Order: sequence, then C-alpha cells, then structure tokens
Amino acid sequence: MVELGGIIILGILAQWVAWKFKIPAILPLILIGLLVGPIAAEFLSSDGTKWIEPIWTGDKGLFPGESLFYFVSLAISIILFEGGLTLRMGEIKNVGPVITKLISVGSLITFIGSAVAAYFIFELSWEISFLFAGLIIVTGPTVITPILRNIPLNKDVSTVLKWEGILIDPIGALVAVLVFEFITLETGGEFTKTAFIEFGKIVLFGSTFGYTFAHALNIIINKQWVPHYLLNVFALASVLGVFILSDVFAHESGLLAVVIMGMVLGNSKSPYLKELLYFKESLSVLLISILFILLAANINMEDLYLIYRWETLALFAIIVFVIRPLGVFISTFGSSLKLNEKLFISWVGPRGIVAAGIASLFGLKLAKDGVEYAEYITPLVFVIVLGTVLLNATTARLFAKVVGVFLNDSRGILIVGASKVSRLLGHYLETHGRHVVLIDSNPSNIAKAKELRLEAITTNIFSDNLGDNIELNDIGYIMALTGSAEINKYAINKYSKQFGENGAFRLLTIDEMKDDGVFPKEGLFSNFDDYNSLTTVTRKYPSIQEIELKDQSHYESLIEITTADKDIIPLFIKDNKGDLQIIPSDNKKMKIEGPGWYLVYLGKPFDVENTETV
Repeated sequence: MVELGGIIILGILAQWVAWKFKIPAILPLILIGLLVGPIAAEFLSSDGTKWIEPIWTGDKGLFPGESLFYFVSLAISIILFEGGLTLRMGEIKNVGPVITKLISVGSLITFIGSAVAAYFIFELSWEISFLFAGLIIVTGPTVITPILRNIPLNKDVSTVLKWEGILIDPIGALVAVLVFEFITLETGGEFTKTAFIEFGKIVLFGSTFGYTFAHALNIIINKQWVPHYLLNVFALASVLGVFILSDVFAHESGLLAVVIMGMVLGNSKSPYLKELLYFKESLSVLLISILFILLAANINMEDLYLIYRWETLALFAIIVFVIRPLGVFISTFGSSLKLNEKLFISWVGPRGIVAAGIASLFGLKLAKDGVEYAEYITPLVFVIVLGTVLLNATTARLFAKVVGVFLNDSRGILIVGASKVSRLLGHYLETHGRHVVLIDSNPSNIAKAKELRLEAITTNIFSDNLGDNIELNDIGYIMALTGSAEINKYAINKYSKQFGENGAFRLLTIDEMKDDGVFPKEGLFSNFDDYNSLTTVTRKYPSIQEIELKDQSHYESLIEITTADKDIIPLFIKDNKGDLQIIPSDNKKMKIEGPGWYLVYLGKPFDVENTETV
C-alpha cells in the first residue's frame, strides 16, 4: 500500500515540478524512478533492496509475474487513444505529405541507420540491434507536447511534430513486435516466413477495429444510450475492450486500433467530445506519472553499468545528430518547409512512453529466454529516452531562436466568443493574413465558425486545457468578445500574459461606459460600444467597411462621427503595408501617418466625399 500510494504521490509531484519549470514531465518522473529503484538499492537501502519494487520478488513488489507489462500495455493504449483524440484532419492541409513521409520514409531511415550503428558501435547481434532500432523509432506525444507548449512556432512546424509524435507510436511498436517475433521464432529454430502476413494482420485488424468501434461508440454516445454519469467510464471500457479484442485477433495490433479509434472520434461532431477529452487527458496524466516511475524503478543497477561506457555516448550522438536529421531532410525534400524549419524538426525528436514501456517488456522476456545481448535493450532505450528528453527540454527554445523559427512577433489573434460578431471579425482578419482562433463553449457557434473555414475550438474558458494547446503558439493578441463581462474579464486576467503579449482587449461593460473619462486600458473599439451594440449593428449591417484616411485630423473627425452615430463602430486601422492594428476604447489616441491608411469599421457606409454617413 505504501509503495502504490508513494508512486501516485511522487508522480503528481513530478508533474507539478514539470509544470513549474516548464519541462517535460518524463524527465523528473524517470529520475524519481531511478532514485527509488536502482539507485536506492545500490546506495541508499541498508538491505540492498529497492524502495519501490515493481515486480513481485517473493516477499516484496507490486505486480506478480508479467502483470506489470499487462498494466503497461493497457495504460499505453489509453494514452495513445487520448493522443488520437487531439488529431484534427484540418490541421494537416499544408503538411500532410510531410507527415506521411516522416512516419514512413523517416521511420525506415531511423530503423536501418540505428540498427547499423548499434551493431557496429556496441557489437550487438543484428537481431538485438534491429529490435533496439524499432523501439527508438517513436517520438511520443507525452514528451513532444510539453516542449512545444513553451515555444511560439509556425503552425505548420508544431503540427508536423505533434502528428508525427502520435502517429509514429503504433508504427514503432508494430516494427518492434515484428522483430521480437522474429527473434523468438529463431530461438526456437523456426524461420519467420509469416512475418509479412503478421504485419498485414496487424494493419488490417488494427485499422478495421479502430474505425468500426469508433463509429459505434459515437452513435451510442450521440443517441444517449448511456447515461451521462457513465459516459466517460463507458468510453474508457470501450477503448480497453477494442485494444484487447484487436490484440486477440492480431497480436500487438491494439495500439494501432486505439490511435485510429481516437482519430475518428476526434474528427467527429459529437457534442460530448470535449468532455471525453478532458477525462482522458486527466487519466493520461495519472497513468504517465505511474508508468515512468514503475519502468525506471524496474531497471537494475547492473543494467546501467552495462552501458557506462563511451560507446553509449557515440551511439546517442549518431542517432540524434546524424540519423534524425537525415530522415527529416529526406522526408521533407520538395516540401514547403524552409531550411530553418527542417533544422528545428531535426533537432526535436524526444522518445517517450511507448519506447520505454515496450523496451522493458521485450528486454525482460528475451533475457529470461537467454537471448544473447538482450540485457542491453532496456538500458540503451532508456538512455535514448532520457537523453533526448533532456537535450530537447533544455535546448529546444534556444535552438528555435538560433535557427530563426522562434516567433518573436506573435501576430495570431485569439477571439474569446464565437458569436456572429466574432465570426465576422475573424473572417475579416483571416482574409488579411492573420491567424485567428475562436473559442466558445457553444458547439453551435463553433460549427458556424468552421463553416466559414475559421479555426475554432469548443472549450470552457475556465478550463486549464486551453493553455496547453500547442496550436496557439503563434497567438500574440487576445480579444474577449462575449456577452458576459465576467467571462471577458476572466479571459484577460488569466491569459493576457500567455496569449496577449502584444495586446489584450475586452469589451467594456455598461457601468464602465457610464464612468466618463475613466476607462480600462484593455477596453476595445470605443468608449460607447458593448456586446449589445456590436450585436445590434451586426444584425443591421453584417459587413465590415473600409474608408481611406487623409491624415490625423480626418481620422479624428471620423471617430467623432462614430461616437454620435450608433450604427458605426470602429474596429481596426490598416496601414499602408496592409497590417492591421486593433483600435482600443481610447480610440482618439491612434496615430495616422498619412494617405494609404484606412479606418476599418462595422456598420453602414460613409459618404466618402462628404465624410458623412448615408
């Protein structure tokens, strides 16, 4: 009981440390696991035992026999399903071919290159070298996402890394399983003629079960055949059921099944999707916390001494600095990605939970069967996992600045609220080259925004998940445009530092408009317009107008007109380069530099010649 409770407490503590210092949680989790496991047994324990023993030894331990790895497999299936839920097909319209090549051509290059390196540097057998190579193909979402959250990047770059990290997990697992089966059959004196048949079965059953049961679960949820209080646990049971059922028909096809199941559900229009994602995300955090500590604690000090040699550093350097860039550059050849973006993608390739979990499982099984060099699998994979995470967590932000992919000027705009007013503004901003994201808790508003091909997210502003969304890395402005003054104020107070570094604005309240001469600095558009007036004008004149400005006095005279006329609301200033500036509530202080500048406004047209409204 003490051990199990201790793992959960230490795991959540590690997650908090990771959040506090903005590093991937895998780093403190593995270090804690090593501390309570092999390090404690070697240096800290009086009787030479681990503080936490994952496998039952006869008088101590948590999991008897191979049950630890059954738990690991089920936990990984939930983590990958949650990752699949976050994949949106609309994200890859510009980089779909790049992602496809990275998880196919790039994986093949990593597989062959890493195997050759392991064979010649460590002098392992070819079988063990290829098993090691299959395990380190993966770049997991559990480590990619925390790194990308803290770096403002071009959307295409972050999308490539996110999708690669999630989709490549089942591919790496599949390759490792095929190599493992080859080794185990060879030790029995058989030749694996059925390898390609097994591969086909994994793909067939994994994709079929994942696609079919995703649609079945979606129908059950939308038809409300399951009560709301059972929704999340029913979905959890369904994921585990699909994972197990697929594995029964084709060994190790379950990972592919749950990723596809998550992708299909994630791209559905289910109104319960966000709630399901929140639950799975919280569960994934808990499972990751437990898994990494367990797997790291399961390593023995003798295993670590095996790789305490210069060859380990050489193998790590070749995999990270030679094989990874080679795979990325070949996979992205002819794409729209720039050289600096390819360099950054090459640099960021941390390995995660799937590599660590399957390595522990296969390493133990092969060592028990007496396969030569099997004892190297787990520690070598853990070195790659820990080393790549440590390297990327500490240098990715700096490297992004060095190669020039770091967005110093975050020009994206986050609009809180997706009402007709917000959709109208968002569409105008998008057509003028700004990345716009609308958020709203109303699925109907989000659906209408997506019909206009606007990027929109169904979310609750009071949830902490918004800050974790790596698709918002280039956001530098926030505009709170809801009908609730409390929500608008909350959005600005909570997210102005993260999303509003260049400007954080909200609509004024009726009371603030009455307070003559004293207006909050974050006020938006004018001192006389709130959500109701914006909605009224949008209903009467649902279009955005532009009028060219002659000079500063011309602009000020137009502002006087908008003050008197309730059917005109100033929105933006467009300069002679086409760049847009958001007009604050103290709109008279905007500086106009001459002809070629425009006042962008909502409402009825001006008579250009007389500078009057018509």
